[in-house]
Amino acid sequence: ALQLASLGIPRLQLIDFDHVEETNITTQGYLQRDLGLSKVDATSRMISDIDPSIEVETIADRYRPQITLAPVVFCCVDSITSRSAIWRNARQQTLFWCDGRMLGEVMRIITAADEESREAYADTLFHREEAEQGSCTSRGVIYTAAIAAGLVLHQFTRWLRDLPLERDFSLN
Repeated sequence: ALQLASLGIPRLQLIDFDHVEETNITTQGYLQRDLGLSKVDATSRMISDIDPSIEVETIADRYRPQITLAPVVFCCVDSITSRSAIWRNARQQTLFWCDGRMLGEVMRIITAADEESREAYADTLFHREEAEQGSCTSRGVIYTAAIAAGLVLHQFTRWLRDLPLERDFSLN
């Protein structure tokens, strides 16, 4: 969201039910002043610090099917079950979908922006029992999240310019 704001995106919708905890200061780039705030409110405040003209809609809740999404979606959730549920409901609404997945220093960026890549994306979803165990972030890998965010935006800017996209790539 902060990198999108830095690009000058005019409107953002943030959906997250979580609140900023102490561990989020070192792993997700939140500030001490954000402790206890909803993540969407803390992120919205940081976006306003970058550019107060950006319109930010905050939804401090889990994604629900009745929420109308924009045609561009960046999916950055912790749970494969949540990711699958969001995809089932959002698939037909989106023109561009980019999913950033992380586990420690490993990242995977998956993009769906046409029918072929949408079909391929569906194949990347699996049952919760098959997921690797661990936290998406740990104290020393905030740089992985920053790199992943940059790569997600790289895909987005390529899509905006009608350039070829990497459908699925990983870095370790």
